[in-house]
Amino acid sequence: MTDAVGSIDMPDAEDESRDKKPRKGGKRGKKGPLGRLGLFYRQIVAELRKVVWPTRSQLTTYTTVVIIFVVIMIGLVTVIDFGFQEAVKYVFG
Repeated sequence: MTDAVGSIDMPDAEDESRDKKPRKGGKRGKKGPLGRLGLFYRQIVAELRKVVWPTRSQLTTYTTVVIIFVVIMIGLVTVIDFGFQEAVKYVFG
């Protein structure tokens, strides 16, 4: 079966990747397990330095908002649950 480019069995050009040597793992291939663990730890510390940490007032505000939201949701679920309970009592006696 052929098309305008070539056939499925016979590709037009050879793969260029056959000439290249395969990589042996880069940085990870040269270090032992302790070296890799050290690299992992350094990367964690570097990422934590990028984090924008909230101030104490922001943290207090966020915590208050979350607690108020949770209390409102608990109240809403309680009211809905009580309504379903009364409806089931009315229907099934």
